Amino acid sequence: MAVIALSGCSGAPGVTTSALALLLSWPLDPARKMILAECDPDGGAVLHGLLQGTLGDRYGLPNLSVAARKGEFGEAFWRQLIDLSGEDGADSLADRLLLPGITDPGQAASLGSVWKGLAKMFRGIEADHGHDVLIDLGRRGAFGPSAVLADQADAVVVVVRNTLRCLQAAQARVRQLEERVGDVGLLVIDQGPYPAGEVQRVLQAPVVATLHYAPGDARVLSDGDPQPRHFTRTKLMKAARTAGVLLVQRAAVRRSRLDPRAAYASGVPGAR
Repeated sequence: MAVIALSGCSGAPGVTTSALALLLSWPLDPARKMILAECDPDGGAVLHGLLQGTLGDRYGLPNLSVAARKGEFGEAFWRQLIDLSGEDGADSLADRLLLPGITDPGQAASLGSVWKGLAKMFRGIEADHGHDVLIDLGRRGAFGPSAVLADQADAVVVVVRNTLRCLQAAQARVRQLEERVGDVGLLVIDQGPYPAGEVQRVLQAPVVATLHYAPGDARVLSDGDPQPRHFTRTKLMKAARTAGVLLVQRAAVRRSRLDPRAAYASGVPGAR
């Protein structure tokens, strides 16, 4: 069980699309849930991308801002989640849930109490319910008021493409994050020519997992394009499932370093 924050850098590396692929393919045991929180202060993309504006503004972070002022944050949080478990209705477990982000960057100024409330909420969800939480921080959400979400996460992972342009842009971002939260990992979108070893050498951070570069499949998630047959079996989604396993493992190992006693009690490999 883990709280994992995804961050990006300039050049649109695909943080939200990667996060959605992870959400929809995350390996879950019975009675567990996976929650994706879209916490990009520059504005979320899912409501008008994957969901094509069908839900309006009925769900999302702005509504939590009102609830926080009324002292109703915890209860309101669960009402803001959208079930993405299965569009065909076959999956009634509601185990893959989305908290949509803001639609206007101007709304971020009023979310100071929301970021803090979410950080506390995510820790409670993970501890009390055993659910996994994935936080989409976009390009700059790991800094500024929303940085509390990265500070409190079990692991922070930077999404990069293995192109020269993106690797150059990511160097400063990775260093800045390491200064804030300690070691960070990398999730590589395999678009460019550089292998994982070269990416690790350039950025001085470990590659945790790699996602297949598939623009057509990615547009299903980023823009709501029609879902092809057997979408869950595409290379992108298969790679995302493997990435989910590896991200949970990294979060567990990092937690064991920070709190060996808790890791020992929970049976984390290597903590004994």
